[in-house]
Amino acid sequence: MKGVKCCFLLLISLMDLAAQDQFTLATYNVENYLDKEVPGRKVKSEESKLAVRETILKVKPDVLVVQEMGEPSALSELRDSLARRGLNYDHVRLLDAYDRYIHVALLSRFPIVSERHHTNDAFLLEGKRLPVSRGFLEATIAVNDDYQFTLFAAHLKSKRSVHYADESRMRAREATILRKKLESILREQSNANLAVLGDLNDSRDSIPIRTIVGRGKLALKDTRPGESTGIGKPIDPDVTWTYHYDEKDSYTRVDYLLVSRGMAREWIRERSLVLAMPNWIEASDHRLVISTFRARD
Repeated sequence: MKGVKCCFLLLISLMDLAAQDQFTLATYNVENYLDKEVPGRKVKSEESKLAVRETILKVKPDVLVVQEMGEPSALSELRDSLARRGLNYDHVRLLDAYDRYIHVALLSRFPIVSERHHTNDAFLLEGKRLPVSRGFLEATIAVNDDYQFTLFAAHLKSKRSVHYADESRMRAREATILRKKLESILREQSNANLAVLGDLNDSRDSIPIRTIVGRGKLALKDTRPGESTGIGKPIDPDVTWTYHYDEKDSYTRVDYLLVSRGMAREWIRERSLVLAMPNWIEASDHRLVISTFRARD
């Protein structure tokens, strides 16, 4: 009996080591996670915030990028609420860009060893100089002593019309700026571990997405996960939508997790998914996207 117990404990230890050898990376537009009202956006209800937390806790990503986060106080509330449920993010960043009301944010269980907040990029369009409204958050994260990767968190211009410029051309310009930042890394190190996460607000065949993905040896891999109720559960590869547009009752994929050729080697396809929750619409008009990677080159 003692021998059986020892074998069981050894098996548990091996399982723990295997779990440490992998990590998860997720993106989630949390739809106006605000704790105070701002022009054009309402405070998120406590019921909706709870649904967001339940969604995140369902898969417990190691590294989470969120869009439409409010002030630092709203981000602190989310982190503290998750911590009370046993999910601790010791490393948190909020990108303070041109848009004063909604932000890109990063929550990580692993140390952030370097970072750049790209908040001053702008482009010329129709005779106007326009800012990249939500900016880009660049962070290099150390999963363990042997594995690091760099992520870019993004939230491109929405498809909502604005009076001063064409929204599709704005999004295309933002995508071009992001692609140049990616290429500056990949041209120096083509096998760099690089990921782009976020709400890119367009379809896979659009100019912005094709621009960010790129072509040839420096092209990114679109993980394009299918729908599932959780990691390790059956995945439907034909259901990939991440966003519901209520006005047109349409379901589209606008949230992406793209990786470089170097990082694609560590990607575990069968443990990557769009999370299907019964109450997903109570949390957000977007669904969480998560992928799993091996933590070794």
